Amino acid sequence: MNEIVLTRRTFAATSLVAGFTLATGPLNAAAIITDSDGLDAEEVSISVSDGKIPGYRARPKASGRYPVVLVVQEIFGVHEHIRDLCRRLAKDGYYAIAPSLYARYGDPGNYDMDHVKEMYADIVSKVPDAEVMSDLDATVEFAKGESADTGRLAVTGFCWGGRVVWLYAAHNRKLDAGAAWYGQLKGPTPANPLRPKFPLDLVEELKAPVIGFYGGLDRGITKDDVDAMNAALAAAGKKDSHLELFPDAQHGFNADYRPTYNETDAKKAWGEMLAFFKAHGVG
Repeated sequence: MNEIVLTRRTFAATSLVAGFTLATGPLNAAAIITDSDGLDAEEVSISVSDGKIPGYRARPKASGRYPVVLVVQEIFGVHEHIRDLCRRLAKDGYYAIAPSLYARYGDPGNYDMDHVKEMYADIVSKVPDAEVMSDLDATVEFAKGESADTGRLAVTGFCWGGRVVWLYAAHNRKLDAGAAWYGQLKGPTPANPLRPKFPLDLVEELKAPVIGFYGGLDRGITKDDVDAMNAALAAAGKKDSHLELFPDAQHGFNADYRPTYNETDAKKAWGEMLAFFKAHGVG
């Protein structure tokens, strides 16, 4: 992966997205709101190579060294749904933390559903993969500084973050397991220098097992893409990694605040994720 030199700078966003994203329209009535009873859950400031980025951390209040799950945001940033996922993981006994990986470039919460293309151009398209890997490494160090058990380390991510899970599994040899939710598998030709490789390019480099959850009705990530990734994993001998296709699910099927939510498949995949983490020592 290309190296990037990080120099100290003024960040465009110093706090997290307020509430739920506006970019997907009205809040779905099925949206899950997980309380923080029994949890220590709050916005935090994470030291990275060129300054500080905001993040959201949730962990059980009871003292203990809890295993760590990095939660990688979907394309809309660390808004309330991503924070809720951290609280759900904390309820299951994890130290869950979601760093704001767009902080240098802007606040995706400022864009509504009529301006998603502008959000992508203004913010998302400017985020280099190498910077994301560095920020995730820094987030692990932050968790270690809070006495979390980074010797038991997993990562999960959604949409934009689903692709990042595969990249991080190729990047960090100390990672124990990953769970990628509907993350892009193949990239454009020619490659974007900020995002030079995609999961299908990195199969041989995977250092940790990854389970992937994909929707059969996803118009952006096809069944052929999923089949190609599974075939590549098998050919590379990555027997502990695989992708599962949910035929009746759309892209974003775990996003309960959106119309794409598929409760049956989301709950099944969530349970499989937790079992996968525990099977690989993170639990």
